[in-house]
Amino acid sequence: MNLIELKDITKVYSEGKIPTPALKGISLKIEKGEFLAIMGPSGSGKSTLLHILGMLDTPSSGSYFYKGKEVSRLNPNELAKIRNQEIGFVFQAFYLLPRLTVLENVKLPLLYSKVPYHKWDGLAQNAISKVGLAHRKNYLAVHLSGGEKQRTAIARALVQDPDLILADEPTGNLDSISGKKIMEIFQRLNQEGKTIVLVTHEREIAKLAHRVIFIKDGKLKE
Repeated sequence: MNLIELKDITKVYSEGKIPTPALKGISLKIEKGEFLAIMGPSGSGKSTLLHILGMLDTPSSGSYFYKGKEVSRLNPNELAKIRNQEIGFVFQAFYLLPRLTVLENVKLPLLYSKVPYHKWDGLAQNAISKVGLAHRKNYLAVHLSGGEKQRTAIARALVQDPDLILADEPTGNLDSISGKKIMEIFQRLNQEGKTIVLVTHEREIAKLAHRVIFIKDGKLKE
């Protein structure tokens, strides 16, 4: 069953006088439960594609179907609900609030949800346990190692039990040992049924996915 289907997606940035094409006719199907890696040189369109998949950006043309629904026909409230409840985002730069604890950082997505407040701690602690950080839940983010920061970011992405996890260079700021631990978490989450799409420039990381696609100059090569 396809979770996602892209049909002839293009993206052109029009800043300045000269239009800059970032994606050129991308067609792609991602099955529910798949682990997909996206590779390509810098500036090839990898992050642009990931942002479109996460509904953080809109294509210039083409069609994006998520769970059979065309994304362009969803209203802003429907899009916000999907981003908040059904998609978890993990970025290279972590984007944690340094003066909040691990637990407080992980609870942040719940601020924009309809989850009752009395359930927040339980959901957050469950997500933190999944990434092996229960012993650090009351530590300030500023005092964590790089690997612990990324595990906190993954827990934050998991707090609402999303169907889809999008990760943009999640090991890019980490040493090889920490990066290996992060990938073990993604593999385990995938085995539990999560669909994972991961952007990386590291072949050793990409090998751990079910399928690897390559983007070059905005075009797809599988």
